[in-house]
Amino acid sequence: MLVIKCLEIFLARIVDVSLGTIKTFFLVKGKTIEPFFLAFIEIIVWYAVAKEALNTEGNTIAIAISYALGYATGTLIGSKISRLIKGVVGVQIIVNDNTKTLLKNLRNKGYGVSVIELKNDFEGHKKDMLYIQINNNKLKELFNVVKRFDKEAFIVVNETKIVRNGLIK
Repeated sequence: MLVIKCLEIFLARIVDVSLGTIKTFFLVKGKTIEPFFLAFIEIIVWYAVAKEALNTEGNTIAIAISYALGYATGTLIGSKISRLIKGVVGVQIIVNDNTKTLLKNLRNKGYGVSVIELKNDFEGHKKDMLYIQINNNKLKELFNVVKRFDKEAFIVVNETKIVRNGLIK
């Protein structure tokens, strides 16, 4: 009976924490409706599992471990699911060499790229920063293209809340 109760608690925590992680992802994206419904379901599940865990007699360490393991697993699963949700990211790439070749290659592959000329005040070298807005599911592809031309490129990725106009791949 205790094993079944531990399994129930473990699985319920996976559900409620995964929902909470996805809810947070939507909040960061500036969404309001999706987090509202996810929060409602998350707390109903959390309440049921917390009540069950706290009212269980017997080996409380097994209950605590099931509760904590479900929480950790739910965080992992929620973060994996969040990556599947469509979103736009801004990518800044500071390249050392081959800017023109990389730029041409990226544009031929359909990426909208803006180029900003930089000056490194410390060493006095000029470098270029490529600025690209893309769907997050294209990020790995973009990294592979950049890596072929500049293995040392400095890359920064930021979440984008709102995009109007422009070219997004």
